[in-house]
Amino acid sequence: MTAWTTRDIPDQQGRTVVVTGANSGLGEQTARALAKAGADVVLACRDVAKGEDVAASIGPRAQVKRLDLADLASVREFAAGIEKVDVLVNNAGVMAVPLRRTADGFEMQIGTNHLGHFALTNLLLDRITDRVVTVSSAMHRIGRIGLDDLNWERRRYDRWLAYGQSKLANLLFAYELQRRLTAQGSTVLSLAAHPGYARTNLQSRTESIQDWMMNISDPIIGQSAEKGALPLLYAATSPDVVPGGFYGPDKFFEMRGHPHRVRSNARSHDETVARQLWELSERLCSLT
Repeated sequence: MTAWTTRDIPDQQGRTVVVTGANSGLGEQTARALAKAGADVVLACRDVAKGEDVAASIGPRAQVKRLDLADLASVREFAAGIEKVDVLVNNAGVMAVPLRRTADGFEMQIGTNHLGHFALTNLLLDRITDRVVTVSSAMHRIGRIGLDDLNWERRRYDRWLAYGQSKLANLLFAYELQRRLTAQGSTVLSLAAHPGYARTNLQSRTESIQDWMMNISDPIIGQSAEKGALPLLYAATSPDVVPGGFYGPDKFFEMRGHPHRVRSNARSHDETVARQLWELSERLCSLT
């Protein structure tokens, strides 16, 4: 693959794309690029005011709907209001935050990054016509799935290990979803993507000295949110994707560059854990 950019996005006229967390960062840039290519974009945001500002700057192809992934009632309400969606981009997330709980009692990172998107995808799946893109991270490599304590109720909480668990869960979910779609004879695709090291406000929410450290490293190592969104956009639009494929930057240890297909670690391909995580997620989200 050679230097794929937003200029290579196929015509998106007539297509509807839902992008979670589209009020800033990667989600905003993804929504902007898709609308420019002709798609109607739903900005699924917890902060509706910020979302409205972004939508106004994009133009009439963008609309905002409230979605709080840390509250399953909000997820259900949002899904009930969507009539048609060609592509769902599961982008929103939190990173390395202090121990907090969602409205449903889940640890905030697994609750927002995985369980909220798991519920959203399953609730929308009968209306998705083309593909689901779930955003993971290179940090999935430090993750371990604690099936017996997914929500850090007995383990000593570690913000980075909790983040790694949630990003590993994203990949296990994306791959398992593709297996289930294939088994049902569906033409809908499940894909995963990661942005590399992109400069977004995600790095300023740890509420620790690490915010200051990342603010120093961001301009040196990180690429722009526009560049970080490229793997997401490739996964969301390219006709050349592989079912169940994982896409990220092609240079500097996958921290920056143009999108290409990348590999994830062995734990992300553990089909037994993926199935068990799926079944546990169904129970936690009261879904079947």
